[in-house]
Amino acid sequence: MSVDLFIRKQTHFVLWRPGVTQPKPILYIGIINSQKSQCQPENFREIELKPSAQFPELWEVAAKDCHLKNGQVYFYWFKVGDTNVYESDYPRGSAKGDRQIIYCSDPTAWTVDRRFAVDPNSQTPVKFNCELDTKHHPASVVLYKNGQLLPCDPEGQIANWEGDAPIKTLPTNNQLVIYELPTRWTRIGAQGKKEVGIGSFRDVLSLLNPETITSNFQKIEALIQKRAYLLELGVNALELLPPADSEDNLHWGYGTANYFAADFHLGRQDQQSVPKASTDLIELIKTCHQQGLRFFYDAVMAFSRNAPYRYINFLDFHVHWNSGDPEQGNREAFGGDLFKYNYWVEGYEPITGKKSWLVPAREYMKAHIAHWINYYRVDGLRLDSVNNIDNEEFVREFKDYARSLWQQRGGTNDHFLVAGEELSVPLSLVHQQCLDCLWNEKFKHILRQVILGRNTDDESSFVESVRKLIDCRLLGFTDGTQAVNYITSHDVEGDGNERLYNYLDNQGIVEKEKYIKLAFVCLLTAVGIPMILAGEEFADEHDLSPAEVKDKQVDPVNYERLRESWRQDIFNYVARLVRWRTKAQALAVNDTDFIHVDLNQGKRVIVWKRGYGEQIVVVVANFSDYCSSPTGEYIIPNWPSVGTDKQWWEVTQDRAVVNYQAGKEAIFPWEAKVYALV
Repeated sequence: MSVDLFIRKQTHFVLWRPGVTQPKPILYIGIINSQKSQCQPENFREIELKPSAQFPELWEVAAKDCHLKNGQVYFYWFKVGDTNVYESDYPRGSAKGDRQIIYCSDPTAWTVDRRFAVDPNSQTPVKFNCELDTKHHPASVVLYKNGQLLPCDPEGQIANWEGDAPIKTLPTNNQLVIYELPTRWTRIGAQGKKEVGIGSFRDVLSLLNPETITSNFQKIEALIQKRAYLLELGVNALELLPPADSEDNLHWGYGTANYFAADFHLGRQDQQSVPKASTDLIELIKTCHQQGLRFFYDAVMAFSRNAPYRYINFLDFHVHWNSGDPEQGNREAFGGDLFKYNYWVEGYEPITGKKSWLVPAREYMKAHIAHWINYYRVDGLRLDSVNNIDNEEFVREFKDYARSLWQQRGGTNDHFLVAGEELSVPLSLVHQQCLDCLWNEKFKHILRQVILGRNTDDESSFVESVRKLIDCRLLGFTDGTQAVNYITSHDVEGDGNERLYNYLDNQGIVEKEKYIKLAFVCLLTAVGIPMILAGEEFADEHDLSPAEVKDKQVDPVNYERLRESWRQDIFNYVARLVRWRTKAQALAVNDTDFIHVDLNQGKRVIVWKRGYGEQIVVVVANFSDYCSSPTGEYIIPNWPSVGTDKQWWEVTQDRAVVNYQAGKEAIFPWEAKVYALV
C-alpha cells in the first residue's frame, strides 16, 4: 500500500497541518559543507510554502522550484509560528502579541542531524551540543537527485538492501528467542571508575559480525567484538531499545522526537565523526536477516518529547495536561507530550491521499510505521506503554494496518508480531485482537518466587504456581505466541524488578549460579516467546544505582563481566538451551503435560513434558535443597517410552543419555535437566 504523503515527498517539500498559517510557513534550506572547518553553511535561503489547491492544510513547494543542485545533500527546517501551549524557551517578538517564530525539524524527516540547528536571533545554522541545548531543533537532511528527494545520511549515503535475506527464511513466531538490547553500555575504567557510553548501531553490528570496525567500545573489542556474540548465544530476534531519534544520549531513548528518523546518537561512532544513522541501521538489520535473526522495532507511541508537532500544531496532535482535555484521563506522559488519539477532523488523509474524517495523530503514527516496515524492513513491533495510548480502537487499527503492510511485502502472519507492553497484562487486548501478543510481566514475578521454592502471593499451591509459570494458557492466554516471557526486562527499577543477580543477592542467596540456570530452564522450556534482557545470559549485575540516574531504566549492560569464568559458564549453559529452543518442534507447540510432582519430605520436584509423539522434551526441575546423591537414582515412574531408534539427549550438559537411565538419573539441589529425543 503506497502512502500518498511519501509519494508527494519524492518531489515536494511537504508540511502537513501547520497550526499557524499567518505568517505563512517557510522552507529554510541550504548546504552545510562538512569538509570545511566548523562545517560552513552555504547558500541558505527562505522559500515560501503554499497550500495545496486540493487540501488547504497541506503546505508544499516543488523541489524543482527550489533551484537545487543535482546530487547535493541539503539541510533544511520549516520556519513556522509556534503553537506550543507551554511556556516557550525562545524570545518573543518585539511587538506585543507577535506570534513566536521557530525553525523546526520536518516532522516526517527521513534523517535528522543534531550537530546543527538554527539560531533564531541570527538565522544562521550553528554547530551545537544538543545535550546542552535541547530547545533548538535538529536539521532535516535530504538528497536531491534526478529530480527526486531521497532519504540519505548527511554525507549522501543511501539505503543498500542488496543481499537481504528473503522473508521466508526468517524464524516463525513460535520459534523466536528475542534478545532485548539497551543501546547504552557500560564498562569499568581506570581505578574502577564506571564509564557509560553509547552502544551504537555499529557496536551492535559487531555482535553479529566480528569484522565490523567500531570505536565507542574499543576496550572490549578483544572480548566480544572478535566473536559473533549473538550467533554464539543463538538468539534469532533482536529488539533494540527505541531506535528512532530522540534527545536521549546516555539514557535509553524512551522519549522519541523524530519518528521517521533513525537515532542520531546511535549512528555516530564518536563526537568527531559524521553520523550515518540510516545506513548503519539498515546494515545492522540486513545482517540480522542474513544471519537468521528478525529485527523488532520498539515504538514509543503514547507520548513524545520535543517532537516537531509540539511546536507546529500542538492542539491537533497532543494533549495539554492542565486544560481539561478529556484525553488526559489517567495517562502518564513521563515528562513528554501525550498524543491525542480521539480528535476527529475532516481533511487530507496522508495514507490514502483522499479527503476524509481522520485523527491526525493516528495517521501520523500509521505513516511512521509504514516507513519502518517498508524502508527499514523490520519484522516485528513492540508497542511501549499501551496503557498510556489508552485507545483500544486505535491500537487495533494500528496493528491491522501494520499487518497489511507486512503482507504486501510478501510476509505471512506467522512471521510477524505486534506485541504490547502493559505491566498489568490486560488479556482483553489479545482476546479482542487489538494486539498479537503481550509482554507477560506475570511470568517474571512468578519465576522469581518459584526458583526460590516459594508460592506466589496469589497462589496457595506451589505446584499451581509452577504450572502457571510453564503454561501461559493457565494465565488466560490461548496460544504461546500471545505471551512474551522474560526473567528481567529493561524496567529494572524497584524491588523484584532488578537484574536477577541483584534480586538473588537481595534475597540472601550466595551461590547464585544454580538459581540463574534454573531460571533459564524455566524460561526456555515454558509455553510462550522467551525474551532475554542483554546481560542476563551471563549474570550481569547493576553498575549504576538508582541514586546515580534519573530514569527507571537504571542499568546498561556490562559485557566485560564475561571475562569471569563462572559467568562464561552460565553463558554457555544458556546458549545450549537457546539453540535447542529455536529448533525443537516440541517447544514450538502449546502441548504441556505435568507428569510428575514430588513434594514429600521437603522435596519440590516437578517434571513436565512438552510436545507430542516422539517430538517431546522432558524437564526435570528440582526447586529445593533435596539431593539424591551423585550415585543415587531418582526415579520418575511414568517416564515416556520411546522407540529403539530414538536417543535421549540432555541439553543443559550437551550429553547423550542411555535410554534405560532416562528418568532415573540423580538430581541435585536447585537444578533442572532438559531431556530431548534425537
